[in-house]
Amino acid sequence: MRVSNILFFLAFILITSCDSKAVFDEYKSVSTAWNKEDVVNFKINAPDSIKPYNLFVNVRNTNDYKFSNLYLIVEMNFPHGKTQADTLEYEMTEKNGEWLGEGLSSVKENKLWYKEGVIFSESGTYNVNIKHAMRSNGEVNGVVNLEGLTDVGFRIEKTE
Repeated sequence: MRVSNILFFLAFILITSCDSKAVFDEYKSVSTAWNKEDVVNFKINAPDSIKPYNLFVNVRNTNDYKFSNLYLIVEMNFPHGKTQADTLEYEMTEKNGEWLGEGLSSVKENKLWYKEGVIFSESGTYNVNIKHAMRSNGEVNGVVNLEGLTDVGFRIEKTE
């Protein structure tokens, strides 16, 4: 076996074994600015209907993000018509202004808790819709184009 084949095999094992909890993990780009009317949608086929799962919203931000927190409206539409909507707030920085999240470059990746121990009891396709609900201090109207977020993701993990 050639050295390049061995290195490829080891890299493949490392990449696939590190994320054995993931059942669903997808990102969508929000371009250079996320418009408040733009909804990021994820279509999810229901995993096992007995086991509990943990759900996360993932975001990638750059230094152009001007806020220390992030407000999101996350709506889950169930296959049989039920809808569940949540308004969520996440901290994006430490008190000293340092970015939370992971990443060595100017892009930070944040894995944000959404729901814990969820059982997908209905078979079929679930739709998850995410939009931002940011506003500047003292402003009634929301931020129209939110700059500094590059991608929004949704992740489902096994609990064990």
